[in-house]
Amino acid sequence: MKPSRLPLDWFACGLMFVLCICWGFQQVAIKLTLDDVPSILQLAVRSGGAALVLGALVLWKEGRAAFSDGTLLPGITVGALFGLEFLFIGEALNHTSASHVSVFLYTAPMFAALGLHLMLPEERLSPVQWLGVLVAFGGIASAFLGKPANAPGNMLLGDTYALLGALAWGATTLVIRGSSLSEANPVKTLFYQLFGAALLLGVVAFSTGTTEMHLTEKAIVSLVFQVVVIALVSYLAWFWLLRRYLATRLSVLSFMTPLFGVSFGVLVLGETIDLSFAIGATLVLGGIVLVSGAELLRGRQRRKALATSEG
Repeated sequence: MKPSRLPLDWFACGLMFVLCICWGFQQVAIKLTLDDVPSILQLAVRSGGAALVLGALVLWKEGRAAFSDGTLLPGITVGALFGLEFLFIGEALNHTSASHVSVFLYTAPMFAALGLHLMLPEERLSPVQWLGVLVAFGGIASAFLGKPANAPGNMLLGDTYALLGALAWGATTLVIRGSSLSEANPVKTLFYQLFGAALLLGVVAFSTGTTEMHLTEKAIVSLVFQVVVIALVSYLAWFWLLRRYLATRLSVLSFMTPLFGVSFGVLVLGETIDLSFAIGATLVLGGIVLVSGAELLRGRQRRKALATSEG
């Protein structure tokens, strides 16, 4: 019998607030050091460094039989998808702002919800969720079609890469939910993802000749932040929260991340936010909250109905 998940308490909310700040800053950290370390190489180093630690943990806990439990094939799949996600993110940051990447990347839950709707009967979208999908797509269209005339010509390409990254992230969720990884040790699942990303991104970096790095103080601080804080601590903390607390409520709180991402982009990088993107981003986030928060609303309605029947 699976342990029941807890409702959110102050500790969970506080930890999610800290995690969202970290996740919101990660695109800015990459953008800050593009002159010292290419984006794809940064992501390869981040994934590889964390994968080494996680791989050692998995082998220490499970031994040589760690990857003979039926998770290897889906693990390879999620590793490839995770690598594609970060490949698209890296390319997006080369062409568009960190603010745009932060918002468009978080359309991933919408793509995951659409896929789960087709895969699992219990994951059928409700009318409220379909409304959220339409609102989010309207926001994407507004952000894309309403760009000002003086916008950089490659910004549209970068925004498209960010959306492709979101699509890969959503596909990763589908593979995990529909395979043996759904019951696997979260550390092992994260290892598969990061090892696959490190391998794919490393191959891309070497094949394109983007391996030159200048280890300035700023670059070292950024890489340590990405490997230790983002790829190790924050991801493991997120998995720990998912195993202890209600996932739907955590997912709603996670949408503070793009708000922090946009704020950091403006304050740290001096990025500007045009009106069409502001409107589109608001619609996107509002639509995704409807999609991800509908289950929370249904849970409240069920509890009210149960309380009424018992009364």
